[in-house]
Amino acid sequence: MNPNFDFQQEFIDLRDSLESFVFRFLCNRQDVEDIVQDTYIKVLNNIHAFQNKSSFKTWVFAIAANQSKNLLKKQKRWAEEFQDKGESLHLLSKEHMNRLKNVYMSVPDVQFELIEHINYCFNCITKTLSLPQQICLLLKEVHQFKIKEIIEISGLTEGQVKHNLTYARKIMTRVFDNRCALIKKQGVCNQCSELMGILNSEQNAWEEVNQLKLVKQKETADDDHLLDLRISLIKNIHPLKAANSHLHTYMLEHLPKWAEVDI
Repeated sequence: MNPNFDFQQEFIDLRDSLESFVFRFLCNRQDVEDIVQDTYIKVLNNIHAFQNKSSFKTWVFAIAANQSKNLLKKQKRWAEEFQDKGESLHLLSKEHMNRLKNVYMSVPDVQFELIEHINYCFNCITKTLSLPQQICLLLKEVHQFKIKEIIEISGLTEGQVKHNLTYARKIMTRVFDNRCALIKKQGVCNQCSELMGILNSEQNAWEEVNQLKLVKQKETADDDHLLDLRISLIKNIHPLKAANSHLHTYMLEHLPKWAEVDI
């Protein structure tokens, strides 16, 4: 290894991207902190074995992915209707709605960010994928790793990586096509505009919606391109550091429990 290689600084430079990657898997702030810390310790203890056969970033992401998979195996795969159930619970329960509002207002001068909620929605739908599909989609589409790097990180074959990418995109496209009222009139989910109206009544929800490139191109773009537009909106959002991360972290951490409530 190059004696001038400062792996500690390299790790610091990767940390935001690594946190974002892990959070999209685990949807729990504390778990992310634990995984990133464990990953750093493994890097520290094994840096002598790093032979530059892959990039440092690929090696670190492989360690974090393996650490995350151990936790994910204990979690149930999310159902597509989780968001609907969570929304219904809050519309029927004043207690749950007030709690959500209090979380939102816990940050001074907060304003609902539509793109961040699209990121939240993307995260929820990603959680409906199988674990290999999640890994391949996030690495390729959000973090822009090459196929050969995804093979190293995931431990999958080239054929498995390409298969999982293809089906992950198909599932994401189908679910968005059926759910998202931003794009389809028959879409069942209006959370973007509804929550903006509830949490920031002074904001003009549909005026902001109509400014999105995603909405402007919905008449001419096919569903596959619309998925790419969603990814282009969310891939640079750090889910733990964005303006509304306190709200969406709360929602993601509690959504599986909300979905189990009999209403």
